[in-house]
Amino acid sequence: MDISMALSPQKFREIVFQLIYSDDFGGDTGVVEMLMAQLAVTKRIVREASILKDKILEKRQEIDAVISEHSESYDFERIPRIERNVIRLGIYELLFSEDVPPKVAISEAVRLSRKFATPEAATFVNAVLDSVYKEEMAELQR
Repeated sequence: MDISMALSPQKFREIVFQLIYSDDFGGDTGVVEMLMAQLAVTKRIVREASILKDKILEKRQEIDAVISEHSESYDFERIPRIERNVIRLGIYELLFSEDVPPKVAISEAVRLSRKFATPEAATFVNAVLDSVYKEEMAELQR
């Protein structure tokens, strides 16, 4: 991730989340321009976020299977889109990104949930990602 110094990792993550979320509705028509205008970021930054979004979506089937496995009380299709996409980003960071420490991936997903959804959503997101993290740690210790 070669983002400019003027943009925090948190803001970059929000852009990636919004791109993933918009893709869930059939694509990012107009989203790039809207993000650039609303967040005052360059096209290059949104393009970098879009590259990360594509990497996440390439692994969507695998990520969604992990979500289904770890969201015991919820059928995958019943998980609201915001939470589902925050969890997708969090799981990608937990399992496939070497740049993001696990605790940061989880706390950032919780932060995104609070910002874009509800405190209850943040609790659910935290529970799912914590479960994934604990399973991952258990597997590494075997």
